[in-house]
Amino acid sequence: MKAQEILKNIGNKVNRVRGTGSVIGQGSDSLRHRNKFEDSITIYYSYLNRTNRQLLDSTIDDFVKRYPIPATFIYLGNTGNATKSLLFSPKMQAGFDAGFHAFDNYILQADSVKFYNTTRPYSEINYQLASRAEQIIDLVHTQNIKPDWNVAVRYRLINAPGFFKSQKTNHNNYLFNSLFASHNRRYKNYFIIMGNSIQSGENGGMIDTINYLNHPNKAYNDRFNIPTKIGGDADFSTNFFSTKIPTGNKYSLFAVYLRQQYDLGKKDSIVSDSTIIPLFYPRIRFEHSFSYNRNQFVFEDNRADSVYYKTYYDTTLAQKTDTFHLQEKWKILTNDFSIYQFPDSKNIEQYIKLGITIQNLVGEFSGGKNNFYNLSGHATYRNKTKNQLWDIEADGRLYFTGMNAGDYQASISLQRLLSNKIGSLQLGFENTSRTPSTIYDSRSSFYLMKTPTDFKKENNTHLFASYILPSFRLKLSGHYYLMNNYTYITNYFELNQESTLFNVLQIALQKTFKIGKHWNWHADVYFQQVVGNAPVHIPAIFTRHRIAYEGNLGFKNLHIAMGAELKYRSNYKADNYSPVLGQYFYQDSLVIKNRLPDIAAYINFRIRPFKAFIRAENLNTARFAKGFAFTGNNLIAPGYALPGLVIRVGVYWSFVN
Repeated sequence: MKAQEILKNIGNKVNRVRGTGSVIGQGSDSLRHRNKFEDSITIYYSYLNRTNRQLLDSTIDDFVKRYPIPATFIYLGNTGNATKSLLFSPKMQAGFDAGFHAFDNYILQADSVKFYNTTRPYSEINYQLASRAEQIIDLVHTQNIKPDWNVAVRYRLINAPGFFKSQKTNHNNYLFNSLFASHNRRYKNYFIIMGNSIQSGENGGMIDTINYLNHPNKAYNDRFNIPTKIGGDADFSTNFFSTKIPTGNKYSLFAVYLRQQYDLGKKDSIVSDSTIIPLFYPRIRFEHSFSYNRNQFVFEDNRADSVYYKTYYDTTLAQKTDTFHLQEKWKILTNDFSIYQFPDSKNIEQYIKLGITIQNLVGEFSGGKNNFYNLSGHATYRNKTKNQLWDIEADGRLYFTGMNAGDYQASISLQRLLSNKIGSLQLGFENTSRTPSTIYDSRSSFYLMKTPTDFKKENNTHLFASYILPSFRLKLSGHYYLMNNYTYITNYFELNQESTLFNVLQIALQKTFKIGKHWNWHADVYFQQVVGNAPVHIPAIFTRHRIAYEGNLGFKNLHIAMGAELKYRSNYKADNYSPVLGQYFYQDSLVIKNRLPDIAAYINFRIRPFKAFIRAENLNTARFAKGFAFTGNNLIAPGYALPGLVIRVGVYWSFVN
């Protein structure tokens, strides 16, 4: 056999197990010794609950990939403030849930931690600067201490004084994670330690949006001068080191996660001339996962106005101006024991997993401390066939006893590659029975109603399908939700449950049109419809369009994307926001209308490892009626508006050390 054919066969066999923790020795390119002076790098990453490898994303077509708020979300007007999806997306997870999710987009989560493998030390620097002294710093460094041991660190800061009073945000996230595999590939160790400090100023919304946003006094063109319901009259400050937020939500979340795996199976090897590449194929895997979470949720107003809290929260303060403080703490200790069985030892992405989870919880409320526990069992079947045609995944979890006894969740997803020309089709089903979030429990510090209410378990069903045709750059998807005992909030603090069954239909079309040699039109269109008399208001239509030149302008090392972005949401009764609870809530009186679609212009470019982003956002706010100014703000919730013109400049630089 020719040498080239031998090497090809070796490569094919190694690739079948690469990324699965099943290669022994130095046969894999990612594990072999590399010359420290060479310029090339092999780097990839995977996630905690996924075995497939992913490469770093070097694309520059969409700025939102580098920005913490997704394109389908709204926010209260300042980066770091509470966010909410424009698309109907109920909680489908059973078990314990504290219920504070308005700041999830700024929080590092264990499921999104990247475990790297790299042949050389690698670093990323992401720095963004925007109007009103907004800054985002995101630093990442990873390296393999040994061929089988990688460590990574990350730090992110989001600091934004805001365009309106008492909207200042200061978020800090840090992360350390490690992935270790024994030389014989039988043992793996995943380790995560991370912290999230979230501080978001709250102003309760403008006192009068109609009058002040259109006020003849030009002093109000500076939106910071518009009076707000809470937060007082603090001066605007661009001090980068000032983290004092007298009125707002302050969350502190700390987590440690450890997962250990040990495999039983059989050894194998590839022998070619003088080269021996040992392999290992697992048949049984034992897994233990341990996590410890310490979470604290605080709302504090050091300048509390007794009239405001009496009017909106039916709460009487001792003095006309007093401190209003709510605090809730949770300590959660979780142990999970699982066993995997691999029917086909040469396909690590086909397995059956069974496990049991023991969870101990301690909640500290304004009324005292309570201890809870949960005992649950779970099962998973996964089969991504070796020919890459089928991808099947089924999951189930049942809470046997404890705080969330009787909760369950079940899901199944089936994806089939029809052909490279026709594309792929995915079908799926989810059903969840879940105890309402803890804020609906009368023991919670954030339960402000006078009388306790017994809320039933929510039961949510989700059917979904998607068709993907990469050659045509098309994705068509549909979601159907069937909701029973849906929980929601009204009037800032009143907790409710809808006993009537209702449905939500959601259809999405994502398509890229070629409109020139280097010109593309990226269109995302979403249609939503609520069926039944439900306490849910969502925009019937939300659409996002990017029309851009994407090419190199004739320069070999330059890649550029420049054009315009438009976002439009149809008129609807947008949810209001409760600053004390940190929750968006249902309102049925005020229709929020767009003056014009949100418009941005951008230039993104990449020169080898250096990337830069320049954006001018909210160009639609330009007005000429009383002198030129960017004062035509679009409302996004009652009392809350997007800012005027925002200029963003960002640099993203990667280094091979």
